[in-house]
Formats: sequence, C-alpha cells, structure tokens
Amino acid sequence: MRTPTTFLAAALAAATLAAGCVQENDAPGVADAIPTADQVQIHLPDGPQQQALGQIADFYLLTRGVTRSLNAGAAWVLILVHLIVEQPPTSVDGNVYTWGPWEGSGLDPARYRLVVTANDDGTFDWTLDGQNKQSGDPYLTIIDGHAVPDANPGEPPYRGSGDFTIDFDAGEQVNPIDNTPDTGNVLVTYDLAARVVTMHAEGVDALSNPASFDYFYDENEDGSGDFQFALDGDVENNGSAAEEALIRSRWLSTGAGRSDAMVSGGDLGDVSASASECWDTRYLRVFYTDSANWQPTEGNAADCAFSDVAMPDF
Repeated sequence: MRTPTTFLAAALAAATLAAGCVQENDAPGVADAIPTADQVQIHLPDGPQQQALGQIADFYLLTRGVTRSLNAGAAWVLILVHLIVEQPPTSVDGNVYTWGPWEGSGLDPARYRLVVTANDDGTFDWTLDGQNKQSGDPYLTIIDGHAVPDANPGEPPYRGSGDFTIDFDAGEQVNPIDNTPDTGNVLVTYDLAARVVTMHAEGVDALSNPASFDYFYDENEDGSGDFQFALDGDVENNGSAAEEALIRSRWLSTGAGRSDAMVSGGDLGDVSASASECWDTRYLRVFYTDSANWQPTEGNAADCAFSDVAMPDF
C-alpha cells in the first residue's frame, strides 16, 4: 500500500491557513469524531529483536510486516485529517465546514480541500478532494469517510466507529506528476468499541494483474488479538493464474501465538498447501509443519499457545 506524500504535504500546508480562516462557528466535535492514527493501529506484540532472524518464527515476522504496512496505510489518512480539522475551518455554510482549498505554489499541479458535513444524527461525512489545476476539471474525491462519534464523549479512551475509502485512481488523475501510477481503492472500517478494524483493497499486483486483499483485526482488552489476511492474486509473481492465500495469526497477551496459512488455486490447480507455526513469548518458533514439504516439521504441537487450526473466514 503506497502512502502518497503529496497529500501529506497538502495537509501540512492546509493547517497553516488559520490566519485567513473563520475564527468562530468552528466545526463542533469534528476533531473528536475522527479517531487518531494510534486508535486504529494493529497492536501486534513487538518485543526485542536482538535474536538472529532465523530463530524468530517466520509467520510472526510476516504478520509483523503486514501489520506495520497496514498501520501506515491507515495512519497517514488520519494524521492528515487531524492536522486540518484541528484548525478553524476556512468557511462555514450551514452544517458544511470547508478547509482550503490549498493552492500550494505556482508549480504545484493540484489544489486540495477538506469538506466535512455534520449530519442531523450526530455523525459526520467527510471528503478530501483534489483538483488538477491544468485541466480545470471538477474536484475529485480522493478520500471519502464517515465518522460516528463515541457514544460516551469525554470518557477516554475514544470508542467511535466509521469508515473511509482511498481512491488511488482519483489521486493519480488529480496529480499525475507527483504520484506514481496506482490503481484501485482501499476501504478501511473501524469499530473502536468492539476493537475491530477491517480493510478491503482492490487493485493490481506488480505485474499489472488484478488483485485484492481482505484483512480483519480484533483486539481484546488484555492485549491478545486475532489477525486474518486473505490475498487473491499471483502469489508467485510469475504472470500466471492468481492464487488465493489465507493466513490467520492469533496471540495471547504474553505475545505467544500461532499462525495457520493456506495457498490454493492458480498454479496449484485443485491442490492446496497448508502450514502452521507457533511461537513463544520471545517470538521464537516452538512448532512448525506444512503439507507441501516446504520445510521439515519440527518442535512439539503441545507447546502451541492455541491447539486448533483455524483458517480465516472470508
């Protein structure tokens, strides 16, 4: 998932508009309705990494890498929006609050604005829009979000819910100079009261073939969690048929956990291959097995934090 730094630059500039902004009739509750980046993070246990990588469970490292990437994808949007809405809006029209547009310098190919609508039911709809200066086409929505405030405002931690969609095609159309070609979209949904975050992305893989992924994360009060990831694409990146890859990682509050994975379809035809791996509180492998002889079976299944094989349900 790419992080368009152009949008972040626009947000930083938009945050400096306060001197020319409306100083009264600020958008009530907008900043509190949209979660911070930290609140929508995947909190995978992450301890010291001084051991040799070969000793650390492979699936733990895979889960850790994916969670960091997805955290970054959600975080840059929320950081951007909060930088803007913490300033007074540039204009207010009834229940519609607008920040910007930010023109940038004469060399910037696009202008941006954030528009937030306060709905009668207490929720908020918001869009980050961009316009290509050269084409003069209408504004295109790059990020489209909906925020439901916390049912118990003022009582930390924040427990709101909502969603937002990033449209990479629109971002490329608005600013094709600063953005490398990207296609597709990412939908992020969150329910912080239930401690659940999901993502669905559609686009293309490295070889320009259609690909998609689904992701589910559920965190418990004690820090234990459940991570599920499904990828539909050419896993082997050889330009042939797409495979379906599934992985589920679960961990206890101590950090000990288990991953189960499966690859099927595509080049494998009717055959599916599965693997399971468990790690201890130091993230070191205590058990591994697979059905395709990728690696030799080792360790003791009795040492697994979870005894059952549990595949994602997508």
